[in-house]
Amino acid sequence: MKNSNSNTKLILLHPYIQKQGSSSRLWLLAFISFFTIAFLLTLIYTRESVSGRTTAAVRTTVRGPGSSVSAFGGGGGGGGALLPTTVINTLLHYASRSNDTFHMTYAELKPISDVLRKCSSPCNFLVFGLTQETLLWKALNHNGRTVFIDENRYYAAYFEELHPEIDAYDVQYTTKASEARELIASAKAQIRNECRPVQNLLFSDCKLGINDLPNHVYEVDWDLILIDGPRGEGDEGPGRMQPIFTSGVLARSKKGGNPKTHIFVHDYYRDVEKMSGDEFLCKENLVELNGVLAHFVVERMEENSYQYCRNKNINTSRKASSSS
Repeated sequence: MKNSNSNTKLILLHPYIQKQGSSSRLWLLAFISFFTIAFLLTLIYTRESVSGRTTAAVRTTVRGPGSSVSAFGGGGGGGGALLPTTVINTLLHYASRSNDTFHMTYAELKPISDVLRKCSSPCNFLVFGLTQETLLWKALNHNGRTVFIDENRYYAAYFEELHPEIDAYDVQYTTKASEARELIASAKAQIRNECRPVQNLLFSDCKLGINDLPNHVYEVDWDLILIDGPRGEGDEGPGRMQPIFTSGVLARSKKGGNPKTHIFVHDYYRDVEKMSGDEFLCKENLVELNGVLAHFVVERMEENSYQYCRNKNINTSRKASSSS
């Protein structure tokens, strides 16, 4: 018993030793985890940064048709440059909507396209009406300024949401097509006051003048104006007297740029368009009548001018002298 008791050894492990070893392992694990997470975050950030720079370069190339260098080589106007976003949208638009009923014919599109092609860059193009050709006009004038005016504020906002590159504004028309004759007569009676041929319509109370557009619209020297809106069918529709009168005033009131403004009036076979065009754009300025599209060229006038059409005043004075 004595021998066996003397050979037996008792080994005690102090709790502190176990805690110390476990704590060291935890610190080592935490240290490794920290550097692993830091490495992953650095890798992710680097990839996102490179991807963002590449995307920005592509966007610059696509949305900047006037830029001199493309991200994929070649000059901005060369064959190596990507198509502008507006051109791509136009191709997609017409490819998917080839069965549209209300659209211009080639014979109507061509004269407008020709003027845009010859217009000195950057060309200022004002369009009344959001139509099937909206993306086409934007694409054809992709190096210039194109502004659209529409009667429906909800459709204008919806169209801008679909196509952020489109610059569209809404206007609330206060006229009716059935009132065209009275409104034209009222404008002629106020030719030396509110309905002057040369003025800033932003401060005008002429019933046929549009005065609630953004300020910069009145300050731009428009090279080309297309009137394809608002609705002109029926007596209760707003008619196009206001856009026609406003376009004439904008053309005669230009401060700089080309002294001539090309004004196209669509659906010119209707009475309201013809009456308003004859009075405020003038037959003497009609250079082409192609089907339902009338093409006027209106020149800038002096500020103290009080006549819309020169030949009408000449004819009126001749009639007055012959009757006397």
